[in-house]
Amino acid sequence: MRKICPVLLAIALTACGGTPRLESTSRLTVVEDSRGLPAPDRNDLTAADRPSLIGPLDTIQVDVFNVPDLSRELQVDASGRISMPLAGTIDARGKTSAELANAVEAALRGRYVRNPEVTVNIKSSVSQVVTIDGQVVEPGLYPVTNQMTLLRAVASAKGLAEYAREDDIVILRTVNGQKMAGLYNVSAIRRGMYDDPPIYANDVIVVGDSPQRRLFRDFISLSPLLAAPLLAILQR
Repeated sequence: MRKICPVLLAIALTACGGTPRLESTSRLTVVEDSRGLPAPDRNDLTAADRPSLIGPLDTIQVDVFNVPDLSRELQVDASGRISMPLAGTIDARGKTSAELANAVEAALRGRYVRNPEVTVNIKSSVSQVVTIDGQVVEPGLYPVTNQMTLLRAVASAKGLAEYAREDDIVILRTVNGQKMAGLYNVSAIRRGMYDDPPIYANDVIVVGDSPQRRLFRDFISLSPLLAAPLLAILQR
């Protein structure tokens, strides 16, 4: 009888483990199929408010009431500033739309515009993005919305790649100038063991690599004679 590498045998036996049955906990209510999931109410469908901040290279629309010559679409420059007639140069970086509107009003008020009323809307944003790297199908930069969570960010990157390690996903974030990292298990999140964490602009998500899966695939591709016995173990 042909011997099987102990490491590969361990991988195969690990893969044989069945998915445990979902059970209700203090954080998760499991609903039986006969009952069906209840419909969400209005509060459930409304995402918690997160301020949308203006950043470099964002495109904004500035409207000055009753002064159409001053209303215009602007792109924030690389240093985070905008320039408008009469208002001059204004720092827009890190401001909300309302805060920038107030700053434009203050600048116009000092340049002979009586009681200016300004509204600012963000038309497109390249600064409010999350970086998704590692073992996902399509790594890259993705826009952040009020409803962005870890699972939704991974889905935006077309899901986990073949060698992704579900219990080794790191979120890197800077809070008050301090760099922080959180380690998450998407398999546990999917099963309701803890909440799907929110994702914010400038977060970096790194999906880890599973060396066991990679070793198994490489060994199978290099050793076709062992493919049948190992597959037989996996299918039991």
